[in-house]
Amino acid sequence: MVQGKKLERPSTPERLAMPAIGMEAECALLLDGRPTRPEALFGSPRDFIRGELMHRQGTSFHLPTGGAVYFDTGVIEVATPVVEIERGCAARAGRSLWEALQFIRGELDAWDAREGRQTQLVGFSAHYNVSFELPRDQPANGRTIEQLARLLTYILPAPVMLLATNRRSTGVGVRPRKDRIEITSDFTPDPALMIATATLIVAVVREVMRWPTYQLDELARHDIAVIRDFEPMPHTSRKGWLARFDCYPESPFTCDIDTDRWETQQHGALTLRTIAARTVRRFWRAIHRISDPSTVRLIRAVVRGRGESLLDLQDRPRAYEDVGRLCAWDDGTAVAQVDRSRYERVVIRAVSGRPLHLDGQTLRPVGMSGWSAVVFERKDERRQVIALDDLISELDAWERP
Repeated sequence: MVQGKKLERPSTPERLAMPAIGMEAECALLLDGRPTRPEALFGSPRDFIRGELMHRQGTSFHLPTGGAVYFDTGVIEVATPVVEIERGCAARAGRSLWEALQFIRGELDAWDAREGRQTQLVGFSAHYNVSFELPRDQPANGRTIEQLARLLTYILPAPVMLLATNRRSTGVGVRPRKDRIEITSDFTPDPALMIATATLIVAVVREVMRWPTYQLDELARHDIAVIRDFEPMPHTSRKGWLARFDCYPESPFTCDIDTDRWETQQHGALTLRTIAARTVRRFWRAIHRISDPSTVRLIRAVVRGRGESLLDLQDRPRAYEDVGRLCAWDDGTAVAQVDRSRYERVVIRAVSGRPLHLDGQTLRPVGMSGWSAVVFERKDERRQVIALDDLISELDAWERP
């Protein structure tokens, strides 16, 4: 929230009108080959990013891509703006995340040239956020976001492991966060696989959200394969649940995903890839509804063994060690051609500082109120908060040269 001047009442409540997703990535920083805390080296992202940046809060700043960058306990974290859930939403969020990573890498390259040093971004973790609301016109029936998080910890890990993790990974987590579910996993140094992971997560979370209860006996009712003796543990950061390697009879991250077989509660002995494939098949319609065509093909190929999972490799790929160089966003891919979401376009307009002419007034964007509203300054120096949803109808005029 922008401080210092009186803010008028937002045009709508803080909650977005449309269900949305967002993605975050954390990268460790190396300086001349040695681990370095970014807050110790730079203090603020402004110390290495050139040009004007719109302040968000604390040491967080908005990027020209529409995302945000900040330092968080020893890592550089980038976050996307919210993206409404519809076909191609994961591709849009994934593109936004990797555009932000490429922007940061470019600014670090310029800093390296000025200072005669060498920095590297090392992929650490990724977070996938999906908005939560109970289905309209249905009683709560005891359903809570906390119950949903625990239920998802039995459903999501196997396919997320196949799409997003590597031999050195330790777990997949699910955290309830007020009005959203957050899935935590390792950073994936392949934009296409990261988008595939986001697509799967959004489809499963939104589908399970509509189940009549969030009790664990729903797993058998929906024919979900669950490894016998698996029991999630409390998440190691914030409240939630974690499917860590030692929650299983042995580590799924070091097994042969096509040979080693796991005893399941109701489906006999299955390989990890088969367990993941069964889950994908159960949610295939939901996945197909929100996915772009190339991501549908990739998910199908990986779970069928025709496409490579990082767990097919002997070790974690070197691409983790130099994000933005050894792994990078390619504007020429099919997913890069997806149109930008409406929420994303509003945020990009706001971050650009371009004035908005509305109701006879010229409004200058000066900040964001969370991810749901833009803060404008009027000619009389009063500040006005307008929700993203109310700005969508102004996009054509706002984007016009």
